[in-house]
Amino acid sequence: MTKGAGNVAFQVMWNRLISVVEEQAQALVRTAFSTSVREAGDLSAGVYDTHGRMLAQAVTGTPGHVNAMADAVAHFIRRIGRENIAQGDVYITNDPWEGTGHLHDITMVTPSFHKDALVGFFACTAHVVDIGGRGFGADAQSVYEEGLYIPIMHFARAGVVDETLVRLIRGNVREPDQVVGDVYALASCNEIGHRRLQDMMVEFGLDDLEDIAGFILEHSRRATIDRIAALPRETASGRMTIDGFDSPITLKVKVTVGEDRIITDFAGTSGVDKKGINCPFVYAKAYACYALKCAIAPEIPNNAASLAPFEVTAPENTIVNALHPAPVALRHIIGHFVPDAVYDAFDKIVPGVVPAEGAGCLCNFQVSLRPVADAGGKRAEVLTFNSGGSGARPRFDGLNATAFPSGVMTMPVEATEHAGPVIIWRKELRPDSGGAGQTRGGLGQFMEVSARDGYEFDMQAMLDRVDHPARGRRDGAAGAPTTIARDDGVAMRGKGKQFVPHGHRVMMAFPGGGGYGDPAARDPAAVKRDLARGYISAETAARDYGLSADEIAAVLAAIAKGEDL
Repeated sequence: MTKGAGNVAFQVMWNRLISVVEEQAQALVRTAFSTSVREAGDLSAGVYDTHGRMLAQAVTGTPGHVNAMADAVAHFIRRIGRENIAQGDVYITNDPWEGTGHLHDITMVTPSFHKDALVGFFACTAHVVDIGGRGFGADAQSVYEEGLYIPIMHFARAGVVDETLVRLIRGNVREPDQVVGDVYALASCNEIGHRRLQDMMVEFGLDDLEDIAGFILEHSRRATIDRIAALPRETASGRMTIDGFDSPITLKVKVTVGEDRIITDFAGTSGVDKKGINCPFVYAKAYACYALKCAIAPEIPNNAASLAPFEVTAPENTIVNALHPAPVALRHIIGHFVPDAVYDAFDKIVPGVVPAEGAGCLCNFQVSLRPVADAGGKRAEVLTFNSGGSGARPRFDGLNATAFPSGVMTMPVEATEHAGPVIIWRKELRPDSGGAGQTRGGLGQFMEVSARDGYEFDMQAMLDRVDHPARGRRDGAAGAPTTIARDDGVAMRGKGKQFVPHGHRVMMAFPGGGGYGDPAARDPAAVKRDLARGYISAETAARDYGLSADEIAAVLAAIAKGEDL
């Protein structure tokens, strides 16, 4: 780049980099085999400088992937060795502690060369449908049971793919075409990012990214520190309890606001669990940083410098800093609750900013389908992502059936049923599940699932909030809890592998978000609107919000006539 370029030119280049990585992510969405990537956007993409510092991330993707991947590229540089990095190389790993938290996430890193000189890296991550072992679930007691481990290594050298590695992957997973297809999609999306970066560097006459990297990182750092400096210099503690596997888990957190940083400490949090819900530190850190960045500096672009002032600590062998070889397949369950735990503390420092608790973790399940005796057909693995309600915000209702903090999209029924012999009989909003408040919690969902005729299946449940529903904030009410059972009344657990016989359905109700503020202060017009839309029942309108019998009758009469309120 020509020296002394002005701020306007740098800003144009910065915006261009964000466009480059968004095209990188969209290329992954278009080419991926797994529905979790194509339909739910469970991925991340970003560009890094030669030191492994993230300069820009794609809008498409999840904060757990992006912020964990922000630390990952430095591990790749260290493991491969800077002297061994060459044009045409592609590197791969699914190391939970040096990647994004569990074996089901594959991270690919590609060095980017311009005029035969290394100018940066592109990285991307995606969740794959299967990685072998016990399958995607919480039942393992060590990471060795959870599937194939791929250390940081070459996927390709000088453009030539390591076919031995490909054969090893194919031989250890239940859905080899999908998994290997996703691996190639990851490599291809990095290549797209590299090509677009080359176009940009030619257009702007750049020889390297050093000056633009310096501009991005310095402006992001200063902007974030300015936001932190405007906060009260205080310390506050928070805690929350969630279901866990066999026994409840408590997350404890202390947030300290300093002059130029915020320190989040998880001392006192529950220890490592025997089952696979443990969270490597890199993933817990990703969501703790994300939570505070959302509250303090949401519009400042996410990169290495804007994340740096958010410092996170956790004692080793707590459930948010589980060490190898702890089982970590469902690390997202703990990780997705980290923001609500952090907000319980931060709300005491800066009130009126953060939402009430929401569903937290995704309401996921995976079904392993197999034909009953002599029925023909073949086995299949179908993973589906679903969401409960998000917590009410200080000025707005919570979002219905929307994932916070992950941002992962709900998979369409059609895409799920296309992936294997599964039927989704019901998928609809769950009335009365959002906690009452001046602003109402978001609604959860009802969902019913079975195999097609001739199949039985094992369900890997990955649910929480069965015994610990989302708490309201500032006198708001709790959201509705999760329920799960078979259609014959047999109770099911919120987590773990469970057999479902041929001809039976699983009936689920996903949790609602907590309410915010005193329900008595809710605008009566909003209560009537909720009643008209079916979000709340007449009983809830009367009991929680004080709507009179005459007002309820008038709303119901207007509905019957098809009138707008």
